[in-house]
Amino acid sequence: MSTTNSIIKIAKETITLESNAIANLSNLIDKDFADAIELIYNSKGRVIITGIGKSAIIANKIVATLNSTGTPSVFMHAADAIHGDLGLILEDDVVICISKSGNTPEIKVLVPLIKNAKNKMIAITSNTESFLGQQADYILNAYVEKEACPNNLAPTTSTTAQLVIGDALAVCLLELRGFSSKDFAKYHPGGALGKKLYLRVNDLSSQNEKPEVSPNTNIKDVIVEISEKRLGVTAVTENKKIIGIITDGDLRRMLAKSDDFTNLVASDIMSPNPKRIDENAMAVDAMETMEENGISQLLVEGNGNYAGVVHVHDLIKEGII
Repeated sequence: MSTTNSIIKIAKETITLESNAIANLSNLIDKDFADAIELIYNSKGRVIITGIGKSAIIANKIVATLNSTGTPSVFMHAADAIHGDLGLILEDDVVICISKSGNTPEIKVLVPLIKNAKNKMIAITSNTESFLGQQADYILNAYVEKEACPNNLAPTTSTTAQLVIGDALAVCLLELRGFSSKDFAKYHPGGALGKKLYLRVNDLSSQNEKPEVSPNTNIKDVIVEISEKRLGVTAVTENKKIIGIITDGDLRRMLAKSDDFTNLVASDIMSPNPKRIDENAMAVDAMETMEENGISQLLVEGNGNYAGVVHVHDLIKEGII
């Protein structure tokens, strides 16, 4: 077998093995899982998540997911915990210990200390009969038959299972909390994802010029208005209301049809009833409207009056597109 084929075969076998192990986790979800969710949901404290080695890395990720979905969480490395970091744990906190074997030396030292402090403890482990499993108040079974590692040693399938259990925890809790896209935006204000959730049309259009002509504006002045405002478009308004739009394309079509346009006015070449969007709409809605209609600009309204223009370049600049 060629090296290329061998690599592809190994990769596919790894993915298949791990996916089968993950699929089996659904058979292990029981009352302990539901009770653990209720415990965390009703807790007045935080969730402290601890582990050692690769499980500590997974613990860090679960902490990040819980924090971003409305469940205050803190990571505590199991080795550091027994050298001072136990002070992180407050009276009302719930502790989650992650360990595949449930029998590592650090866990065996740490668990009794947590129990002595009277904090409720949840175990995520592949070995429910382990020291951790026997001491925990609730067990989340993350059993896997074997690691993807050919020597069945390197944490691969087991850490993937732990991660999935953590995701299941987070999703259950956010559902119970009624965690909405607005809540998500509050915790994710940075980057394109956050902007899609909180950026409004007015945030973009207010930064642009506001091209505007009346129905009787002569074509020369229309061209000047479009050129000066540099948006490739102008609104045609009457009593502050939008009645039409003129784009660069409309001007090109006018020139193609007529050699003499000195007597033309805006109403002669405008497109009536143009697409528009309210200034309080989400920027992502403007993007969808542009994509659906194959256009590059949208006229913006505020309280029914013309308020400006949002351009596709604004969306690109902000990372919405």
